[in-house]
Amino acid sequence: MNVLSALPRLVPLLGLLLLVTIAATGIGSSFMPPERVVSALLDQGARMDEVIVWTLRLPRVTLAILAGAALALAGAMLQRVVRNPMASPSVLGITDGAAVGVVLFLWLFSDSANNLLVSIHWQPVAAVAAAALFGFLVMALAAADRGGNKPLKIILYGIALAALAKAAVTLLIILGPVYRANQALTWLTGSIGAAHWQDVYVVGAGLAAITPFLMAQRLAAHQMALDPQSARTTGLSLEKAQFALLAAAVFLTALAAAHVGAIGFVGLVAPHVARIFHGQFRPGYLLSTALTGSLIVLLADTLARTLAPPLELPAGALTALVGAPLFLYLLIKGRQHHA
Repeated sequence: MNVLSALPRLVPLLGLLLLVTIAATGIGSSFMPPERVVSALLDQGARMDEVIVWTLRLPRVTLAILAGAALALAGAMLQRVVRNPMASPSVLGITDGAAVGVVLFLWLFSDSANNLLVSIHWQPVAAVAAAALFGFLVMALAAADRGGNKPLKIILYGIALAALAKAAVTLLIILGPVYRANQALTWLTGSIGAAHWQDVYVVGAGLAAITPFLMAQRLAAHQMALDPQSARTTGLSLEKAQFALLAAAVFLTALAAAHVGAIGFVGLVAPHVARIFHGQFRPGYLLSTALTGSLIVLLADTLARTLAPPLELPAGALTALVGAPLFLYLLIKGRQHHA
């Protein structure tokens, strides 16, 4: 019933995502008009069009949509856990933690012939483990700090650990095998160019698996919007709820980052956009956030491969161009509010 009541606000967003998906699928070295794209998607087009769409372009477009949704949901969860609109996977060091895991994986398991000694399918595991470590380090340091303004402390510890992770990644690239440096740098800037259907299946399965959990946490998420004492008086086990949502955010971040690289600021921007156009406490807010994240990453990736052909720009750089100014705006706005 709640989802049905949210449909009027979600339909325009779904329609826009569909239009951008068709346009992004048609854009490439050989442009395909929308009618040919739709025919190919429905298996009614020319054989060559179907090969281009289903084999070359649709995996990339679909992975951008799924990864954007995962990063956006992670940001929404983190902003609720720390009760701070500046929280996001990139700001709290979780994205950079995943980067440490991936680069360390490439550094440890490469041989002199530029071959991995283990399956590449272990790379997402390394990303998840490192992201979890950094995420829980941030929360542990903030919990051990007896000072006031806990949400701000979480942000500050996150920024510090993110800087530490960036330094570790730089050292690993310098000290590690030279032939893996380019692969690591491509991952760190955020790129969807190497997308395959197998990546789509993994990220899609991860999102499908965690969706019931997020739906079950809706009431707890609403209660956590209150101050800690008020939230506890409603019967909420605050620490357990925070841990659960933080774990979900870490999982979603690592799931996306392991397959598309360190695309930052999506988790910061998407929840804010969704709040502006949808409302934070209305039914369907998380779905609106996920759709917004999908649009951001898909648009960034489409621009990344069309702005300067034949060069392909990193999608993460384009999301940072939008996210970094917004982060500065939120900092300035928060300073003025406290003043």
